[in-house]
Amino acid sequence: MTFIGIDLGTSSVKAVLVDDRQHVLATATRELAVARPFPLWSEQNPADWIAATLDALRSLKGAAPEAFRRCAGIGLSGQMHGAVLLDKHDEPLRPCILWNDGRAAAECAELEAREPDSRVITGNIAMPGFTAPKLLWVRRHEPDIFRRTRRILLPKAYLRLALTGEAIEDMSDASGTFWLDVGRRDWSDRMLAATELDCSFMPELVEGSQPAGRMRAELSRELGFNAPPRFAGGGGDNAAGAVGLGAVVPGSCFLSLGTSGVLWRTTAGFEPRTGSAVHAFCHALPERWHQMSVHLSAAASLSWWASISGRTEVALLQELGPQMERPVPVLFTPYLSGERTPHNDPRMRGSFIGLGHETDRTAMTQAVLEGVAFAFKDGKEALEAEASPIEEAMVIGGGARSDTWLSILSDVLNLPLKRYHKAESGAVFGAARLARLACTGESPEAICTRPSGEAAIFTPHPRRAAAYAERYAVWRRAVEVNRTLR
Repeated sequence: MTFIGIDLGTSSVKAVLVDDRQHVLATATRELAVARPFPLWSEQNPADWIAATLDALRSLKGAAPEAFRRCAGIGLSGQMHGAVLLDKHDEPLRPCILWNDGRAAAECAELEAREPDSRVITGNIAMPGFTAPKLLWVRRHEPDIFRRTRRILLPKAYLRLALTGEAIEDMSDASGTFWLDVGRRDWSDRMLAATELDCSFMPELVEGSQPAGRMRAELSRELGFNAPPRFAGGGGDNAAGAVGLGAVVPGSCFLSLGTSGVLWRTTAGFEPRTGSAVHAFCHALPERWHQMSVHLSAAASLSWWASISGRTEVALLQELGPQMERPVPVLFTPYLSGERTPHNDPRMRGSFIGLGHETDRTAMTQAVLEGVAFAFKDGKEALEAEASPIEEAMVIGGGARSDTWLSILSDVLNLPLKRYHKAESGAVFGAARLARLACTGESPEAICTRPSGEAAIFTPHPRRAAAYAERYAVWRRAVEVNRTLR
């Protein structure tokens, strides 16, 4: 048997074909665009996801046709929190409002006032990126669309609906809606009522490793499968990344340096930490949960700086060299889309501080990398507050390909980091693992192992770590000053 993983990300759709020895046979990537029609807005057209996914599947078929035809299961990973609003015919009523959209800040306060126990039920603070506040915004500003809405899906659930005809979501992705009772792993009638909805608007819930529909027969024939593949529940992008890395036992940690940034810790039970804006969600595997610090502009900060400076991200990193000897005098705050952990403030904004005539492009690039690393340090301190320290972390995400950035992160966090081969593909590989579990019923511990092969290890250097600790204190003061300027 072979299995396919599909990761519906913000900047691209990735697909991977894996055999029963967990060897990758083929990969494909198709780019996606984000629309920002107004400040704080971030949207995508759901039709683009379907077109990109089908194109990626055809690419896998072209690369390994016989293995593709034998595919038994497909697992989905996806960007979280997006609101896909469907009418009675399951047609989208508007573009999807994405995870890094900040327009619903006022609705967060309204939602928590409507349901005073919301933090107890969900284990989280209401944040503009979550799905539920977006629905209150739509109700207020687009009442006709709200009135016509009959179903609300997250991005990967909409993709599943298009491919299978089934409206099903997994626990990890559902945790980020602010409608889930995360401890009970079920929709909360009280949280839905706070947005004037009920369970009829919601998809069926399954665990990420459970079966969740089969590909529509006509589509399966069109793509050339021997039989319609079974779909797994799948996982939100970070939960699928954890499955791909083998971060499935309590205490497992990893750092994701993608468009957004995440520091993850697997937990045995539901352990909310709302005071520091830490996320407490279900894992994609049964009877497991996790905590995350979340940063909205991680690798997205470097992408932004590349577009401003007229260079590619790769070129900017090559100008720096493999390792920084000391912090740069320039400071960067990476809040291009606001921030979650620990600030929960969508109106925070990015900035360069300390520019002089002598400042050049390389100094500003280094400042961007360091600013993102300092934001991760904020998140690490939030995760460790009143809890055990994090001793080491694996790394995934596109930004993890940069030795320079990982060296800076290790020094700033004073934390050993391990990067395994193809570290950027954790989520899509995890989705393929979930597909296998849904088809075979094997033990997650037997399949969701840590990557094989030797890891590149980035260890903090005492002198640089001490210098970054001093610089972090200055950066924190700059962040607070910056917040007063809006």
